[in-house]
Amino acid sequence: MNKPFNMVVLFLFLLFLQVFVLNNILFFGYINPYLYITFVFLYPLKSNRIPFLFSSFLLGLLIDFFSDSGGVHAFSILLIAYLRLFFVRIYFRKGETDYSFFSLNSESFGKIFNYVVTLTVIHHFIYFSLANFSLENLSNVFLNTLFSSIFTLTLYFLGTYIFSKNE
Repeated sequence: MNKPFNMVVLFLFLLFLQVFVLNNILFFGYINPYLYITFVFLYPLKSNRIPFLFSSFLLGLLIDFFSDSGGVHAFSILLIAYLRLFFVRIYFRKGETDYSFFSLNSESFGKIFNYVVTLTVIHHFIYFSLANFSLENLSNVFLNTLFSSIFTLTLYFLGTYIFSKNE
C-alpha cells in the first residue's frame, strides 16, 4: 500500500521540480538537467508494464505541456521506459522471476552507474535529436547530449547520495 503512494508522490515531485525549477536552469545556452527521468530508474519492476509505460508517458506529456515542447519529452521518456527491462537484464542479470525482489539499492554502484548512464544518454540523445530535427545541427545534438547528461547524472547521483545518507 505504501509503494503506490510513494510512486505518486515521486511522480508529482519530479513533475513540479522539472517544470518550475529545472526548466529554468540553462547553463551556457545548452546545458539543462532533465531529472524527471529518475522516475524510470526508481519505478519498481513488475510483470505488467502497461501502468508503468502509461505513467511514464503521462509524465513526459505533462512536462511537454508545461514546456511547450510538442511531445518530445513524452516520446523520449516512453522510449527509455520501454527499453528499461532490456538494460536490467543486461546490467543486473535479472529475469522475470527476480523482478519482485529487484531494488537499485541492493546492487553495486558500478552496475547502477552503467544502467543510469545508458538510459540517460539514450533519453538525452533522442530528446535533442527530435528537438533539433536537422542533420545540420548534429554537433549541437552531441554537445547538448553530452553536457546535459553530465549535469543530469551529477544531480541524480548527488541526490541519491544525500537521500540515502538519511536512511
